Amino acid sequence: MILPVTLTAAAAAAILSIWLMIRVGQVRTSEKVSVGDGGNESVIRRMRAQANFVESAPFVLALLAVIELSGKGGVWLPYVAGIYFIGRILHAFGMEENGFGKGRFIGTIVTLLTLLGLAIVASLIAMGVM
Repeated sequence: MILPVTLTAAAAAAILSIWLMIRVGQVRTSEKVSVGDGGNESVIRRMRAQANFVESAPFVLALLAVIELSGKGGVWLPYVAGIYFIGRILHAFGMEENGFGKGRFIGTIVTLLTLLGLAIVASLIAMGVM
């Protein structure tokens, strides 16, 4: 069975992960930090943006896959996936701002709501309610 939403989301996740890696590499080069974060806030911020993505993406992809496999995803599922990735991009740019930037805040909320919403849907499917 082909899972178009999950496959597209996985491809988007790979591309976003590459972009985040490149951004870490760029700041490492400009700040002359070869290994670790060197105590450099710019390096730390970009590393955390990448790590934060890596922490949530597997759960989102797994939930997308099981919901799609169940046949209960419907037309809304690709939109949820797209909104998640927009949130992650906003978060990455928001990590550049001092303090808790607007993009970081929006990205965090979007990620939390995406995970919660997908988890609730998956649970309802598992219970036979959906």
